[in-house]
Amino acid sequence: MNIIINREQILTPLQHVIGAVERKQTLPILGNVLIQSDNGKVTLTATDLEIELIASLDITITEDFSTTVPARKLLDICKALPQNAEIKFTFEEHKLILNSGRSRFSLATLPSKDFPKIDEMKSVSQFTIPQKVLKLLIDKTAFAMAQQDVRYYLNGMLLEISKDGVRLVATDGHRLALSEYNESTGLSFEKQLIIPRKGVLELARLLTPVDDEVIITLSQNHIRAETTDLVFTSKLIDGKYPDYNRVIPVDGNKKMTVNRELLKQSLHRISILSNEKYRGIRLIFSENNLSIQANNPDQEEAEEEITVQYNEANIEIGFNVTYLLDVFSVLDSEEIEINLKDANSSCIITSTESNLFRYVVMPMRL
Repeated sequence: MNIIINREQILTPLQHVIGAVERKQTLPILGNVLIQSDNGKVTLTATDLEIELIASLDITITEDFSTTVPARKLLDICKALPQNAEIKFTFEEHKLILNSGRSRFSLATLPSKDFPKIDEMKSVSQFTIPQKVLKLLIDKTAFAMAQQDVRYYLNGMLLEISKDGVRLVATDGHRLALSEYNESTGLSFEKQLIIPRKGVLELARLLTPVDDEVIITLSQNHIRAETTDLVFTSKLIDGKYPDYNRVIPVDGNKKMTVNRELLKQSLHRISILSNEKYRGIRLIFSENNLSIQANNPDQEEAEEEITVQYNEANIEIGFNVTYLLDVFSVLDSEEIEINLKDANSSCIITSTESNLFRYVVMPMRL
């Protein structure tokens, strides 16, 4: 069977699904992409058994077929061909032959019947949300997820859905990020589920900042996000997420307002001489002034003062500077607020324009 496809028609879908292909897979077929035609529609499917990505090709074929080929080799070949090149795909019993211009490639295939599929979802509920909103929520929150924490439920993101909106929460035990979208979902119940880290990062990569809706389908063990040309499915983490409301400070009675970019640049400069392992810096709040200090085991020191809006009691508090810089990198308002209680309590950071994005950072002893 032969198909002629423009390079761009297959390159983009391949780039969409490649994130699900494991580089060090235990099963050889997990390094392959499933190419199949069903009722004239051609799709590419990749999975690592935790997430599954299905992308549609913008072509129509009369004959049904299916096979699997090495995903990264196919992607590298398509990327290496000239722009808008035409590629002739010839499907043989154990080979896929690609011809383009004077180039010819022969790829080994594996039977499509051996390609693993994620279990069929029995939909529990479904709602829609604009793509750009979901992408924004994830982008503002994902950085606070844990990596390889023994508390496996922290190696992911909490998705909390109610009839009034959607909330995303991520924490690694030292800092917490929370994002909200307060629009009706049409659901009549509340539900919490934990999306694994890889699924969160892939979803953020695939979503685009457009007004088009993404359909979210929830089941007992999976979540599915569906756009016009892509279907993303991920297993959920089986566990109970900690009560994050308990760590969000509500008694921070000291408020500082500051230009976000000014503080971010100052922290970046001072961090150069912080302890490379612990990344600790000292913040000293006094009337309309913030002093930022750092030192390291080589007896090197750095200090900088900036003007802020602060009229409360003096406070000296230590933080991991990386945690603060991460927050200031995802906030995009001109000014931010930092609310705190004392030197031993967590601070909460918000934009002066909105409290839909909130960030909690624990202090550290210096």
